[in-house]
Amino acid sequence: MEAPRTQRLIGTNTWLTDMDGVLVREEAMIPGASRLLELWRERGQRFLVLTNNSMYTPRDLSARLARSGLEVRESELWTSALATAEFLREQAAGHRAYVIGEAGLTTAMHEAGFVLTDTDCDYVVLGETRTYSFEAITKAIRLIDGGARFIATNPDTTGPSPEGPLPATGAVAAMISAATKTNKQPYIVGKPNPMMFRSALNRIKAHSETTAMLGDRMDTDIIAGMEAGLSTLLVLSGVTKREQVEQYPFRPTAVMESVQDLVNLLDTPGPDGSTSG
Repeated sequence: MEAPRTQRLIGTNTWLTDMDGVLVREEAMIPGASRLLELWRERGQRFLVLTNNSMYTPRDLSARLARSGLEVRESELWTSALATAEFLREQAAGHRAYVIGEAGLTTAMHEAGFVLTDTDCDYVVLGETRTYSFEAITKAIRLIDGGARFIATNPDTTGPSPEGPLPATGAVAAMISAATKTNKQPYIVGKPNPMMFRSALNRIKAHSETTAMLGDRMDTDIIAGMEAGLSTLLVLSGVTKREQVEQYPFRPTAVMESVQDLVNLLDTPGPDGSTSG
């Protein structure tokens, strides 16, 4: 890692971090993750844990992370479902939506004041679900052809399962678009759209100039963080490997093996005995 660029992270006051590949990997906590959250809390530094997965409510995610040994409060989680519901609420262009998704999305839409219905819809909102119904997909296509605005929580085309990859929001969105009369494309709120980061910053009342994004993917976390004006830290504990970084026309502020390296940086005593940050 390059020292001058890495030093920019020391002045960071607020943090956004991806979840899978950064804090946890296959339901196991990545070494250093728990201590990193402790450091942020000890110093009163605000942070949010982000995920493109729209299936789970913050309560569900908090419980799942607890099983991995990580204490993350509901208020410290920001999902693509929450970002989507907040974006649509601010649009103020209707309050009726046909939603394809699990509790994470339907709950977020309800709490944002939307009526979930399958008639006279202002929006069709597509998220992650364990079982995509052909009937629901057909209904979505017809509503979009009838004038409903098409929204997707994230562009991910596949998701993991013990048996192998499963089709995810992006793949189903492509099928819906192809079946509409005018090949209507969805507006996608989640990463790599920096809109999700801006809504997260608003949630914790943070400024982009003093916020850093931690992620494991150059094509989502890092590009979205960069476009939102944040410092960016790529950790190599997830999807992107070191040799792949040079393939992209942009660079993160810093590259580290894992969050343990960031803990070491922030927890290192300075000349006066104080720690960084």
